[in-house]
Amino acid sequence: MRIGELADRTGVSVRSLRYYEDKGMLAATRSSGGQREYPEAAVDRVNRIQEMFAAGLTSDTIAELLPCIHDTDGTPSAAATPFLVRKLTEERARIDRALRDLHSTCEVLDGVIRAAGGEAPPPEFHRAEDSATRK
Repeated sequence: MRIGELADRTGVSVRSLRYYEDKGMLAATRSSGGQREYPEAAVDRVNRIQEMFAAGLTSDTIAELLPCIHDTDGTPSAAATPFLVRKLTEERARIDRALRDLHSTCEVLDGVIRAAGGEAPPPEFHRAEDSATRK
């Protein structure tokens, strides 16, 4: 598929797709006319990249991590190195800290809402959040 179709199917801009290619996160072949052509698996790859960006990983970390993950289901491959495992452990700890900080911020906001006579968020919200911060 061409870059425009990949952009349409993933909701990612053509500019971002070119950036992913420049960073080595996405590969394309070239047609005889010089246009980028992507395999069907590129859709899963781009979705995986977007998930990692949403988790707060940098493009450099994502580029290192992608060879260690199967695009279609997100399961790990056997390509992880000790360096990458260390780096990912650090990233996981950073995300855990961010979740704890967000939870604390939510508690402060809940207190302000209650003090102003508002209703506290539903308990299901807190349970889901609590389980996310404890993992």
